[in-house]
Amino acid sequence: MSGKEPCVFKGLANLPSLMRSAQQMGGKMQELNQRLRRERVTASVAAGMVEVEANGVGEILRLTIDPQLLERGELEMLEDLVPAAVNEALAKAKQLHVDAMKEMTEGIDLPGLTQALEQFAGGGEQS
Repeated sequence: MSGKEPCVFKGLANLPSLMRSAQQMGGKMQELNQRLRRERVTASVAAGMVEVEANGVGEILRLTIDPQLLERGELEMLEDLVPAAVNEALAKAKQLHVDAMKEMTEGIDLPGLTQALEQFAGGGEQS
């Protein structure tokens, strides 16, 4: 070798450090998921006639329907309002997750990470 060729094994010296970082990141991900399970978002449609509560990992926890909708037999309206409220709650939960991931990865220099997180959130749009 002339010393000018790139050494394939050059990066192996950093392997223990990379392994520690990966283990720390795994622990942080577990903590993040536990935190997101405790966080709540609420979506309300039609002036509160249908309300949905979800946690930060996108699990629907509660659905509330105004009894007047049931009394009036507004089945068609309910069929429209429930998915709208659920989708809004899930979008808010996804945004919580993205914000938490951005916070956790702050300071980590990975090309394209911010763009990937924004794309995951739907282009960074918020409801």
